[in-house]
Amino acid sequence: MEKTCYFSPVVAQLSPYVPGEQPKLANLVKLNTNENPYPPSPQVIAAITQAAQQGLQLYPDPAATVLRQAIAAQHGLTLEQVFLGNGSDEVLAHVFFAFFQQNCPLLMPDISYSFYQVYCRLYGIEVRTVPLDVSLQLRVADYATDRAVAGVVLANPNAPTGMGLPLSDIECLLQMHPNRVVLVDEAYVDFGGQSAVGLIDRYPNLLVVHTLSKSRSLAGLRIGYACGQAHLIDALTRVKNSFNSYPLDRLAIAGGVAAFEDRAYFEQTCQAVMSSREGLVLALEDLGFVVLPSQTNFVFARHPKVDAAQLATNLRQRGVLVRHFNQARIEQYLRISIGTLHQCDQLVMTLTEILQPVVDR
Repeated sequence: MEKTCYFSPVVAQLSPYVPGEQPKLANLVKLNTNENPYPPSPQVIAAITQAAQQGLQLYPDPAATVLRQAIAAQHGLTLEQVFLGNGSDEVLAHVFFAFFQQNCPLLMPDISYSFYQVYCRLYGIEVRTVPLDVSLQLRVADYATDRAVAGVVLANPNAPTGMGLPLSDIECLLQMHPNRVVLVDEAYVDFGGQSAVGLIDRYPNLLVVHTLSKSRSLAGLRIGYACGQAHLIDALTRVKNSFNSYPLDRLAIAGGVAAFEDRAYFEQTCQAVMSSREGLVLALEDLGFVVLPSQTNFVFARHPKVDAAQLATNLRQRGVLVRHFNQARIEQYLRISIGTLHQCDQLVMTLTEILQPVVDR
């Protein structure tokens, strides 16, 4: 007897995003999901603790006004230019729904954050991928086209490659496609990239997305936001209020405000990550790795003599997790999150042990 299928036809066609492994094992060196190795600011913990003392029986402010005000002040924007969501992934989902269902292809790099294509499948958006060059860098000239497009999506700095574009390239993209939204996902920009937020007042088609998961150590709170001119934010708000009018809870709002208030802690931890990154790059190169330039809290590296998938397996067997993507053109690379100095040292020592037979040949 044939089983009844209860779900909508589109569900059978979905290939969901696969997040990095979150194992429940002790004593792991966890360098596979680009989390910040440092805890959030003590001010964040104090603010969350205070917020938990009263008011949890009440709904939060649906507009999260105080947090939007803090973000606007951080970037020199107005309140009407900031949109909040439950993590940047939710913000991105609303962006794809609001702007890219245009019956023409959406342009994006062939190697980038894989959730972009998941959203396209979910919403029935046609995709046209634009190949990175042989050095895995994005070339803006490749995005010029005479055909109608739904918009442009890119991560800057890119993930998983870690390389970023200068603002002059972002401006070129905005000028190429003045009648469509250009989405710039800046999840990692605080680790050495150039933010496009300063271009918002000049370009009505620019939308910039940020997260507090990386540079502000709040992956566990789920706070993301978009910045753009008021007409774009209004469209996102319409979508949000048709989906979930209370995306951020009281604790997330309080913690997010405190994270922006403690500027000194933010700068200190970002600098610590960048310093560890430079040291790790040198150590990996000493071991024979080819490492791409990085403006993120991870590095993208390959070893010319060792298969990347096998290397990731060998590391895991020794309690060190890194990310391997079984994807054309990058299957020989590992994405390695920047940990504490101690974690980076453990990684290098473990790699030295694994690679010793290769070196001795």
